[in-house]
Amino acid sequence: MIDLKGKNALITGSSRGVGQQIAQGLAKLGCNIIVHGRTAESCNKTLELLKDFNVKTYSVYGELSDESKVNDLINQVKALNINIDILYNNAAIMSPYRVDFWNHTWEDWLSSIRVNVCAMYSLCAAFIPAMIDNGFGRVINLTSGIADQPELAPYGASKWAVNKLTDDIAFKLKGTGVRINTLDPGWLRTDLGGPNADHAVDAVLPGALAPAIVENDGANGQFFSAIDHKLDVSLFS
Repeated sequence: MIDLKGKNALITGSSRGVGQQIAQGLAKLGCNIIVHGRTAESCNKTLELLKDFNVKTYSVYGELSDESKVNDLINQVKALNINIDILYNNAAIMSPYRVDFWNHTWEDWLSSIRVNVCAMYSLCAAFIPAMIDNGFGRVINLTSGIADQPELAPYGASKWAVNKLTDDIAFKLKGTGVRINTLDPGWLRTDLGGPNADHAVDAVLPGALAPAIVENDGANGQFFSAIDHKLDVSLFS
């Protein structure tokens, strides 16, 4: 595994849930953290939790459903004047559950695509070129193992698009020091996963950190499972 001490990580949707867990896990490894939430105030809880670690912290905010707001978020990050070494595209929305499969609206489809795919692409486009120039970068796009849930088809289709886009970007990154991979956090008891999910939210660690610590010639365009991936837990004690 590589040493992440002093690296800077941006984690979208890190004001709570999976993103908040990833932020704490990376901070344990000495990573400086840029917290993101929908509002400035929503970042405060994670920032408070990160005070336990000897790292630098920052916060940015903005909705991911609107291109202009995503661009504003990108400008906030760039205004920090620090390298973005690690990008977790964690934030996502789930389209409404439709009991009648044939009743998905166009807005269901478009809202899922805007947040889960278009915003992810914009963030990759904003920060990967500088990673290439710097000779180092780790990009982790959160996907889903959702299956046999046609009532959530727009969400499932958006995550398929995440996988395909990650594959395409990985091809562009061949021969560079930047690696991009997908991560399935598993079915977790979060606002997105619901109260009946298989695992508590903290079960995402340490496996969710595996794609951030691959070597420069390591996995690229690969799938990681946070629940199933085995890491030495002593690294995070």
